[in-house]
Amino acid sequence: MIEEFDIEDSGEQDLFEHLRVVVDKGQALLRIDKFLMHRIENASRNRIQNAIEAESVLVNQKAVKSSYKVKPFDVITVVLPHPPRDTEIYPENIPLKLMYEDDDLLVVNKVAGMVVHPGYNNYTGTLVNALVYHFNQLPQLPGNDGRPGLVHRIDKDTSGLLVVAKNEWAITHLAKQFYDHSIHRKYWALVWGDVVEDGTVTGYIGRSLKDRRVMTVYENEEKGKWSVTHYKVLERLGYVSLIECQLETGRTHQIRAHMQSIGHPLFNDALYGGDKILKGTVFSKYRQFVDNCFALLPRQALHAKSLGFIHPRTKAFMSFETELPDDFKACLEKWQTYVQYERKD
Repeated sequence: MIEEFDIEDSGEQDLFEHLRVVVDKGQALLRIDKFLMHRIENASRNRIQNAIEAESVLVNQKAVKSSYKVKPFDVITVVLPHPPRDTEIYPENIPLKLMYEDDDLLVVNKVAGMVVHPGYNNYTGTLVNALVYHFNQLPQLPGNDGRPGLVHRIDKDTSGLLVVAKNEWAITHLAKQFYDHSIHRKYWALVWGDVVEDGTVTGYIGRSLKDRRVMTVYENEEKGKWSVTHYKVLERLGYVSLIECQLETGRTHQIRAHMQSIGHPLFNDALYGGDKILKGTVFSKYRQFVDNCFALLPRQALHAKSLGFIHPRTKAFMSFETELPDDFKACLEKWQTYVQYERKD
């Protein structure tokens, strides 16, 4: 279930101290997992044992096993590859575009530029900061601390629809649908090149060996997670194409990496090479036209347009669709006008 969430990491290898305990001089010998259960609020024994197995629990600066018996004056530290503040959520009064809400869930139309959840270098101004301000006691999936209510995510500069759970029942049942690939998700994307026909992209998505910010499509299953994207052409605009992508899986940067892998990177996607003129003429007027389009849409041209799922309580199928945001629409209309002008000539 957690693999479907695919949270991006920062690529940093530093470890940050989250807890430091100096054992009292009168402490009797006790297994470290039991000792920490009494010292860490709301921590299960299984979760503590997982941290120990991951060598995140140190005694006197050395990793230990769960069977280690703590002794008086031991210095116990819990270290993790992100700062402690990563899991602290600060409520912020940020407006949300709600498409739907009931007692179990809500559907949000996320604006481009908003990070979904707090993380390295993004501690405030996120969707989660807004959610915890507007809604109380949002549930969390095990292992995804600091992301209450979330069962999936979209990139910072991708706009569109997200479903958010408001209680444990909803988050469990929605997460199962993502795990089973039964969620209906369709994205609209403007990509470079003339996409001749509809198709499907598959492969194992993993981090690039050259740049950990970038995801790469591999043929070897040991290098990534299986991914499937179906795409169909909505409109051909000469040097770019408007396509619809339907996801079977939900890997990090899936559409962005898949379309780059077949030679059609997303328009103005700086991370995947789409912020350069990849198709077209060498005339200065055309270069200026593309630069104007980049200015209208200063991000990757990707929008989560429709979302469908079975309501966890009523069992009714619910479907939502949203219009293209203004920046995407303005860029698309500019290309449509350009093509019409070119055809007249």
